[in-house]
Amino acid sequence: MKPKVAAFRPTGERIETACELLTELGVEPVADSMLTTEPTEAAPRTDADYTVLTSTTGVSVLATQGWQAATTLCAIGSTTADALREAGYTVDIVPDEFSSAGLVARLSDEVGGATVELARSDHGSEVLPDGLRDAGAYLHETTLYRLTRPDGSGHSTQLAADGELAGVAFTSPLTVEHFLAAAAETAGRERVRTALDDTVVGCIGEPTGETAREAGIEVDVVPETASFEALARDVVERVRSGDE
Repeated sequence: MKPKVAAFRPTGERIETACELLTELGVEPVADSMLTTEPTEAAPRTDADYTVLTSTTGVSVLATQGWQAATTLCAIGSTTADALREAGYTVDIVPDEFSSAGLVARLSDEVGGATVELARSDHGSEVLPDGLRDAGAYLHETTLYRLTRPDGSGHSTQLAADGELAGVAFTSPLTVEHFLAAAAETAGRERVRTALDDTVVGCIGEPTGETAREAGIEVDVVPETASFEALARDVVERVRSGDE
């Protein structure tokens, strides 16, 4: 029997692609979307000196809007940058460290007095806006989309409680929070959290890992590259090593 690994990517193509990858890696995927996106129809301003995108979902919203601007376009990481390029945009800045702190460090010496447009979801951390303001930027933030927990999500929490999950792949702090909220509705938050001690727990990026640790979850894997593919491969590798 193949080990089961849960993926929590947003509903639609992203969770489907995640499960296809996990299948290719030789495990049984458990699709349990913890996020669904609701575009707000708000568009980023077009007169900013810099425009910052923080997710592929945000890029998809921009492309659907047909948004264009004469601006220095910044992506928080390589995955977002690739999505921008695929949508026909020219990416000017990608930080060496793919994180909010990394982008702040990359921009801090040049955004003083500049207008910076930050286009993202309604659940972004304050590290990026606070850091840009501290660097002297005039910040304007546009909420491109809202992130909510889909109806019917959470079946993976019962599998976790029953010891049936070999691995889980958290892709944002909000997926951790929604997973634990679902756990409280099924087998119980503490029972599920304890069961994860015997499960390979993977997180994209330190902010996601920190959210999990603060909730009492031991994190086993944080890949160097902030992508689901890297996360999935590292989680499956750790699962396989535990089976040997």
